Amino acid sequence: MILVTGTSGALGGLILNGLNGIDDFEVTAGTRGGEGTAARRIDFDDPASLALGFKGVDVLVFISAGYAEDDVVMARHGAVADAAAAAGVKHVIYTSLAASGERMSIALAHRWTENRLAQGPFDVTILRNGLYSEIPAGLAAAGAAAAAETGVFAAPFGDGRVSVVAKEDLGDIAVRVAAETDRDLTAGDRSRHAGQTYELEGVTAIGGTEIAEALTESLARPVAYRSMSLSDAREGMQGSGLLPYQINHTLSIFANIKAGWSEATRTDLNTLLPTEPRPVRDSIAAAVKAGRSSAAPITPVA
Repeated sequence: MILVTGTSGALGGLILNGLNGIDDFEVTAGTRGGEGTAARRIDFDDPASLALGFKGVDVLVFISAGYAEDDVVMARHGAVADAAAAAGVKHVIYTSLAASGERMSIALAHRWTENRLAQGPFDVTILRNGLYSEIPAGLAAAGAAAAAETGVFAAPFGDGRVSVVAKEDLGDIAVRVAAETDRDLTAGDRSRHAGQTYELEGVTAIGGTEIAEALTESLARPVAYRSMSLSDAREGMQGSGLLPYQINHTLSIFANIKAGWSEATRTDLNTLLPTEPRPVRDSIAAAVKAGRSSAAPITPVA
């Protein structure tokens, strides 16, 4: 049996739906609250729920629970590793962070978790996901109103660019890896993905200039890119409702982009995807068209 955690979230939901579309699998959803027969209760903050929730699971698709301070995330992920070992899970597939994000503050909990899982009695596959295309799409949408009025798109990218990938592509790859792993185990074999770490970086790098070009096309008026400072970006996030750690993680992402450290040097994306990766510019155009815009100069992430 395959269990997917975090199925109320976007990535977990995509993976669950993809696996449910394959007839020969027993797939179970895991959510924080649980929904009776529809989903098992998998609450990373309640280890007792994990002991029961992982019962009978062969393949655990472990979606990172990164929306918290690092010590909280590590405690959650450590509880998952302990419970999976105790329940006899045979294979854990973990959604981590790609190599281009190594210097970002969000990387710490991911690398800690990779190491923690490697100490378990189960086989492990690490899916090192690139940053989602929602980052440039969200920035474009947030800056659309100001760009339409002023002809300027402002963001703290400097001259840097960031390699991004469509969440749907990452979902498709996780479905493939989980399905093939379950088939291998059912046949009595060790999974072909056991011990593998896949770098799922995006094949397209986006910077401020590319976002301005996308806005020019979407708004049907010239839009120029202007870099903003990290201090101005921080000020723009104050009072936004974001917690301090979210602001710090977001600024770390922007700082890495500015430093030129956020472009991929290699990727396994094309090897594992059955089709070409989804175009990033389509996500940007869709975000602007959907009207998710505001007067704020940035949309923080993480």
